[in-house]
Amino acid sequence: MVNFESINKQKMDSRRQQRIAQLLQEEFSSMLMSDIKSYLMGTFATLTFVNVSSDLGIARFNISILASSKKQEVIDNLNDNKAEIRKVLGNRMRSSLRIIPDLIFHLDDRLDYVDKMDDLFKKIKEEDEKI
Repeated sequence: MVNFESINKQKMDSRRQQRIAQLLQEEFSSMLMSDIKSYLMGTFATLTFVNVSSDLGIARFNISILASSKKQEVIDNLNDNKAEIRKVLGNRMRSSLRIIPDLIFHLDDRLDYVDKMDDLFKKIKEEDEKI
């Protein structure tokens, strides 16, 4: 027998997680341009997506940093200063969210991977044209 209450509860939690992730993403994206620009160490960073844990206690921010040799340094700097960043985020989201989750920043290197694959395909195409 299927327990529909647990299925509906899982869907509600998932919707709530998505809604909170969206709120966090919107606020943090605007913070990247102003409030926490100093933590980016002069690089151009974009927030690709936010993932919130099921208990809403942890938010994982995936950040893409473009054209910089100090990508991991920026992520480490953000993680080292996450208490200050969380405080600024909490002040900005005071009316939207009662408890701000713990923040964890990850480097999103999918764009680097795409560039690397694109270069490989170009090399293969050039080699095929030579033959």
